[in-house]
This record gives sequence, C-alpha cells and structure tokens, in this order.
Amino acid sequence: MDFPDIIILAGGLGTRLKESVNNLPKAMAPVNGKPFLEYQFDFINQFGYKRAILSTGYLSSSIESYFGKKYKNLELVYSIETEPLGTGGAVKLAFNKVETPHALILNGDTLFRINLDLFFQKHIENLAEVSIALRPVDDASRYGQVECMENGSITAFREKSAESYPGLINGGIYLIKSKYFKGLDLPAQFSLEMDLFAAKLNPDTYLAQIFNNYFLDIGIPADYERAQIEFNEFKDR
Repeated sequence: MDFPDIIILAGGLGTRLKESVNNLPKAMAPVNGKPFLEYQFDFINQFGYKRAILSTGYLSSSIESYFGKKYKNLELVYSIETEPLGTGGAVKLAFNKVETPHALILNGDTLFRINLDLFFQKHIENLAEVSIALRPVDDASRYGQVECMENGSITAFREKSAESYPGLINGGIYLIKSKYFKGLDLPAQFSLEMDLFAAKLNPDTYLAQIFNNYFLDIGIPADYERAQIEFNEFKDR
C-alpha cells in the first residue's frame, strides 16, 4: 500500500480554551500530561503511515521543539503560516510539500478514530477527488450537518443551528487527490469547509464515508475535560 502524505492542521489558537491552555497552540493542549497531538500521532502510527506535514502558525516553535522531525516511525515536516490563512489557505500552503498522489488531512484538535486503511481504500475504489469522513451524532447543532445520498454523494453542508437535532457531521478527516486540488484556482486565504467544500459543492466530486468510531473535538472546555478521562484508554495504543 502506498501511503498518502498526511496534512495535520495544527495552527489553531484555542481561543475558547484560554483558561485551560495558555501560551500553547490548541493541538498542544495537554491531555493527561501529553500533548493532544501525541494521541493523534499514536493513532496514525497504528496504520503505518510514513510522513506527516504539520500545518502550524501560532506558537509553531512549541510544536517543533517538542516533536522535532520524527515521532516513532512518522517523519514530521513543517508548513508554517506567517499570517492566518484559514483552513483552506493552510492546506494550500502545506500541499507544496505533498509528494504523493493523494493527501490525507486531519484536524489537529479532533480525534476521530476511523479505519484509515478502509477510508483510503474506498476513496481509491470510488475514484473520488475528495472523500470526507462523516460521523452520526445525536446533536449536530454545534457542528452543522452534512447531507448525502445513499451512494455517498454529498448534497449539502448545513450551517450550525441553535436548535438541537440528530444528523451527520463533518468529522474533520479528508482525502484529497493532489492533482485535483493543485489544479484549483484558490486564494491564499480561505476556509476549506465553507469556501471550497460548501461553495463549490459537486455531488460527483465530494463523496462521504460514514463511520461510527470514537469522536471528540476538544474545541470547547467541556469536551477538553472529557478528553482527560476518555483518552486514558488510548494511552498505550
């Protein structure tokens, strides 16, 4: 299996976690004494991936000084924003360092423990330009909802809502064909989710894969506290 390069979006500020995480990027938020990113790396390492491009910005030196250029069997490469570029701009900058026909993209503040091998295999079988991992949740209001057909074709991205409702949410894991992405005329600064996925939605281009695996976004204090308890089961694997 030819593993795609991984881009990890690790430049988040962690504004809502300031009381718990001070002077650190959100991806370095300590969970039981270890940076969140370490749990992400351990998860990735289970599947044998070889190379990760860390998209960093705010206090990027704290990530590089902690992890260096290698974590276990994973080579670490850094793509550093000198100004905030949004998720899309960060991915575009990081794609300059991608050396594989496809890139796997993960959020640096979300742990979604899907089967990455299966995700990649289906991406290739579907001849997809973009594959997005979705997660069914009881309350999609905080995240916004993604709608798709039975064959996986994504038909809509819905905004966040004040009303609680069940649905499928974007799990923050994507596979993107390098040739497709590099062929787009994209600005330097934009949102991957809103300015590309939602704005240029094409059911033939964006295909969903649905997973029920463990999911936690540490973006709010309550879920960050949950991580302190729930991540214990992942510390040795």
